[in-house]
Parts: sequence; structure tokens; C-alpha cells
Amino acid sequence: MANFIKPYNDDPFVGHLATPITSSSVTRTLLKNLPAYRRGLSPAFRGLEVGLAHGYFLIGPFSKLGPLRNSDVALLAGFLSTIGLIIILTLGLTIYGAVSFETNKVSDAKNLNSLQTKKAWDQFKGGFFVGACGSAGFALICLSSVPEITFNL
Repeated sequence: MANFIKPYNDDPFVGHLATPITSSSVTRTLLKNLPAYRRGLSPAFRGLEVGLAHGYFLIGPFSKLGPLRNSDVALLAGFLSTIGLIIILTLGLTIYGAVSFETNKVSDAKNLNSLQTKKAWDQFKGGFFVGACGSAGFALICLSSVPEITFNL
């Protein structure tokens, strides 16, 4: 087992270990296809894709585990809770962008696909909000259209 784990690039001072999982081509390919690292994707579409994924799965825990889970309005309460959390997350993205990035016209022109500028971060944040709210609404429609299945054991 010790032969498989070694310092990254044989440098023990990097602070990272190269394992068969972290240094495999499958892992690198998977990470390159995430929206944050995919080439040629605008910041708004990056945010839209991240928001679509997060808004869709947030409604379930709120509706099935929330305090109104046994009532007739559990799904609506879960949806409204999801929208509230999306607003809080978007506010967090806004605060992070405000303190992390300065408005610099030269760097904005150079890094068109990077999220490291204020303009790109604002586009990412807007895409996240629209995608998350849209996918939460889609999940609400899907969950309200499908009848609940009960098992009598």
C-alpha cells in the first residue's frame, strides 16, 4: 500500500499526496468537465449549470424532513424554503464577489472565461440564481404531478 501513495511530483514539501485516485486520468477528466473548469463556457452559463444542479436537489430535504412534512402544504413549504436558501446563497456569492474582486478593466478584458473578475463573478451569480430558482420550480412541478407511492408492509 505504501508503494501506491507518494508525494505529488516526488516533492515532499508540496503538502499533497499522489494516490491512484487523485492522480488518475479518470479523476482529471471528471474534474475538467465540471462547469467551473470547462473551457469555452461563459460565466453566466457556468452559474446556470451550477444553479440547476443545486436548486433541483434542495427541495427534497426541505419538503420531506422539514417541520411541515406531514401536512398538506409540505411541498409548498419545501419550495419556499428552497427559494429562501437560494436567496441566502446568492447573497453569500454577492458578498464574496464584493470583497474578493476589484473592478479592473484590463484584467476584465484579458480573462473572458475566468471567474476571477468582478464582472464575470456577477454573471456567474446571476446565472446561479436563475438556474437554481428555475430548477427548484421544475422539481416542484415534477413532485406535485407524481402521486405519492405508499407501501403497506
